[in-house]
Amino acid sequence: MKAVEMWVGRICSKRRPLGAGPARVRGEVIGTRCRICHLGGSCASHFVPLLSFTQSLAPFKDGMITFTVRLKACLPPAIRSLILQRKPNIRHVSGMAGGLRPASVVVLHRSLAPAFEKFCQANSGPLPLLGLRKPDTWSLPALNAVPDPRAGSPRFLKYELGACTGSLTSLEEYTEQLGDMVAFFLDCGFSPEAALEKVGLPTGDSVGHGPVGAYKTTVPCAAMAGFCCPLVVTMRPIPKDKLEKLVQATCSVGNKGQPIHIGDPELLGIKDLSKPDYGDPVACQPGDVPVFWPSQMTSLEAVSSCKTPLAFTSAPGCTVMTNLKDTEAPAGCLTPEGIPEVHRISQDPLHYSMASAPAVRKIRELESIIAVDPGHRGIGHLLCRDELLRASLSLSHARAVLVTTGFPTHFNHQPPEETDGPPGAMALAAFLQALGKPVSMIVDLRAVSLFKNLVEEAVEQGVLKTQIPILTFQGGPAGAAQAFLCKDGDPKSPRFDHLVAIERAGRAADGNYYNARKMNIKHLVDPIDDLFLATQKIPGISSTGVSNWGGYALACVLYILNSCEVHRRYLRKAVGPSRVPGEQNWTQALPSVAKEEKMLGILARHKVRSGVSGIVGMEVDGLPFHGTHAQMIQKLVDVTTVRV
Repeated sequence: MKAVEMWVGRICSKRRPLGAGPARVRGEVIGTRCRICHLGGSCASHFVPLLSFTQSLAPFKDGMITFTVRLKACLPPAIRSLILQRKPNIRHVSGMAGGLRPASVVVLHRSLAPAFEKFCQANSGPLPLLGLRKPDTWSLPALNAVPDPRAGSPRFLKYELGACTGSLTSLEEYTEQLGDMVAFFLDCGFSPEAALEKVGLPTGDSVGHGPVGAYKTTVPCAAMAGFCCPLVVTMRPIPKDKLEKLVQATCSVGNKGQPIHIGDPELLGIKDLSKPDYGDPVACQPGDVPVFWPSQMTSLEAVSSCKTPLAFTSAPGCTVMTNLKDTEAPAGCLTPEGIPEVHRISQDPLHYSMASAPAVRKIRELESIIAVDPGHRGIGHLLCRDELLRASLSLSHARAVLVTTGFPTHFNHQPPEETDGPPGAMALAAFLQALGKPVSMIVDLRAVSLFKNLVEEAVEQGVLKTQIPILTFQGGPAGAAQAFLCKDGDPKSPRFDHLVAIERAGRAADGNYYNARKMNIKHLVDPIDDLFLATQKIPGISSTGVSNWGGYALACVLYILNSCEVHRRYLRKAVGPSRVPGEQNWTQALPSVAKEEKMLGILARHKVRSGVSGIVGMEVDGLPFHGTHAQMIQKLVDVTTVRV
């Protein structure tokens, strides 16, 4: 058996030598320098002699912790002070870093190992796999391997056919069964506590004496073979004014420090923060914002889901220590692409989103581009800074989108619609399709035939990938709008969670609808704006109103956000593949001069006119396509696709 080295001792509370001799703990004392207070001699406060062991893989006994790896550097104080006590408490070790890393353990039959390894790789946020041990390597691990769980001190949980049937302090009595099992080690090296201290906040201690609570969500992990379970998360309450600094501090340790949700817990399916599924709750103060991170407790749900005859896991809050190195960037070394910004996208329910600082700068540049007023219509005062950012972040989180357009300004012509609006609506719909989001379009009843023809030809010309459902709404009694927007009228089950109006007629204070010439066009307009007003009373449905160029900009911003690793990881809750099918088609789905020229040609063939001049041709709002509009589209796409 190879010799192994370790530090043994207690916490140095006074940081000075106390004159006592070194303690001898089963091994030859080969050094007595205190590596905690950095003073020579011996320190009675923690007596830290370096020991040389030749010892078998016996279970934990007499307060001893045995490692099967050679520790070439002294342990960091936090870990050393914990694991080197005579009667160590190994229950709270998350967040400790340095030479050793805490890891939770999952032990499964070898037949399940390939599937579970793929399951961890597909859900690396909650299940960051450090390494695994196969049956033929249990007795003598290679150098730098993970420690043998039979030799450690944490408690284990025993699972039989998916049910937890007991708690164990050692796996020694299952040595025969372990010979046909594989041990997986999941990184537990991150905890928000260090970041909380960094930004001057108290650590999120639990109400009780157990580990900080973890919650089962309704977010599904990516399934693999027999492993299919919900994501489990942990939460810390953060004051609103400290939110972005806290997130930047946690993200400085890499992807594992990035939150997966900020805001209302019910958006994750969590009903009551005071009742965690594991551990003890954390006390929240008024005004705090709940921030959630993926939890390794997801592994317990995964083991339960596979219903294998026998399996073991670390109990909540219990870990073994490993000297495997972290492959991510060291703390404090955020790349520019990884610096996160936090932005509120909804107040009811409370919901924040995240994107990288470079992505946000691009979006703000797009906002300034579309704010120009070449027609001198005096619309500059309507610009609200960062509205494009907030609208696009909300749209990126949407599961189903309803788009409306159509302004029947030419009431003496057939059709009365103008060319300003439909091109931007089609461009946005095209990119939503590329993202795999269900998108529908709602128009005036009298214009259904026109828009069905426009959509059909847009598909034929390659402007759209597939057909878009065309819907109508004629209003009705009180509650008609909610009944339309929600399944069975239930506000908790919306059919759409984001509505977008692009150059759509809106009701004036007197209840009528007017064009730019102040002519009443109410007889041509259905009360679709009632749907937008209804969203103000239905939590979970957002609405956005933009110009034709704003439709192009929204499509471009969705490209920026979904190309941003910070936002994309936040969006997928750190579960599932980091690259999505069809991603290579995103560039083709962006607006382009060629596609928008085709779309304007389709409108011209259907006698849709320019709003200002009434001309049927390549013109929008009195401005020529070749020139003003083509230049705008190209400028938006150039800013969107440039690498930073």
